[in-house]
Amino acid sequence: MAELAARRPGRRKSSRAAKLNRKAHIADMTRLKDQALRLRLVDQQQVTMIHDAVLKILSEIGVVLEHEATRAMLIADHGCRLGDDGYLRMPPDLVERALGTVPPAIRLYDLNGNLKVDTSSRVTAYCPGHNCVRVLDWRTGTLRPCTLQDIRETARLCEALPNLSMSCSLGYPGDIPAEDEAVETVRTLFAHCTKPAAILAHDEHIQARILSHLSELVGGYGNLADKPVALELMGPISPLRLPGEFCERIINAARHHLPIVCYPATFPGMSSPISVAGAIAQSSAEAIAGIVIHQLTEPGAPIMSGSAVLPMDMRQADLAYGAPEYMLNGLGAADYFSFIGVPSWVGAGCSDSHAFDAQAAAEAGANMAIAALAGTPFVHNLGFLSGGRTGSLEMLALCDELIGWSNQMAAGCAVDADAVAFDVVKRAAPDNSFLTDPHTQDRYLGENWYPAMFERSDAEAWLENGGVDLQARIRGKLSQVLD
Repeated sequence: MAELAARRPGRRKSSRAAKLNRKAHIADMTRLKDQALRLRLVDQQQVTMIHDAVLKILSEIGVVLEHEATRAMLIADHGCRLGDDGYLRMPPDLVERALGTVPPAIRLYDLNGNLKVDTSSRVTAYCPGHNCVRVLDWRTGTLRPCTLQDIRETARLCEALPNLSMSCSLGYPGDIPAEDEAVETVRTLFAHCTKPAAILAHDEHIQARILSHLSELVGGYGNLADKPVALELMGPISPLRLPGEFCERIINAARHHLPIVCYPATFPGMSSPISVAGAIAQSSAEAIAGIVIHQLTEPGAPIMSGSAVLPMDMRQADLAYGAPEYMLNGLGAADYFSFIGVPSWVGAGCSDSHAFDAQAAAEAGANMAIAALAGTPFVHNLGFLSGGRTGSLEMLALCDELIGWSNQMAAGCAVDADAVAFDVVKRAAPDNSFLTDPHTQDRYLGENWYPAMFERSDAEAWLENGGVDLQARIRGKLSQVLD
């Protein structure tokens, strides 16, 4: 829009003021905006019904708690009861007391000490996914096992993509021994990206090694607690089972004040009720059982939750991350956790397609837009294909672009005297000088979203420039960053 630089005589601001104004708007254009719009799935009465069901699940059905010391502590000191069926029942007042000590926000920092994630903010934070068993090789288009080199490239891309707040591995490096892969993944993420990372330890011994490395990175366990650079992922197993290693990890994290996300993987119709509300109630009860243990260990230690209710295509028992039910479960869980005062996240940026194709773009575009309107400013699972089994850097780069679109939508619009712009209409309508009006000049960079990779040019100009499609542009960006 170079033509906008020429203003009519008498309407030009000082050159210095105009330049400063444009710089401010350019900064606004590259900075994610506050969420103003929100999509609610359940109202106050409905979320109360879900909470009542959660309390009844924990007090009348209970959980199988496979950590003997924790089970004994809950029975002896907190009024829990162990039934003949092996299920431990938690009284509602205990659950409510534990929820009452959960901090209202999770904050994560980069290696330079800068705040990157704040769940009390209205600016949404975005994080890639993890746990994929293979990758889609963006250079060859083939599906293959993940390697440590893929983790390196994922970390480098996370560092380069401006809209991502965090890094995450997208996959497991199969070329590393099983006992070392989680530790080496964390080392590699932080060696190539300064942003905070979502991490996963498989047991308390691996967790201890990871915590030791993180403390070394930031100068000690005290610094790690004050400005945490990682969010550890862990959770119970549906239905209603808390394994011993999970209890060990959640207790250790609480003692070190390392933020964690506690959530189970729940499959509606297979390990929970198939209904959205039933799946949310059971999975939330499972997560809250873990939160109770965490908060009893160290009241006020940072913890969050969220939905990992993963719909199944019941025709063939395949995961369906691209399904609308995935977002319905996520939105409902976000509403519920907001109601009980526990920070949460929601999944998006994922697809069930095995290729980076039209289906992948359609599903990611839909769920990214919906997630941006959720009742939580934290979105994860960006970059998933194959229902969470395949990690794709092309998909991750697309999601970074979609963040801009979704964020612009979720920011809504300002309605004030300057935005309503009566004076602009009065001034510019007679000679149709809106294009060169100071109001347009001052606002055009911040008022609209300008894509980095999406096509908007004239068709003839696009053809003259080679007719390059979006996939080729994304691969060009990956090559620029990684090659």
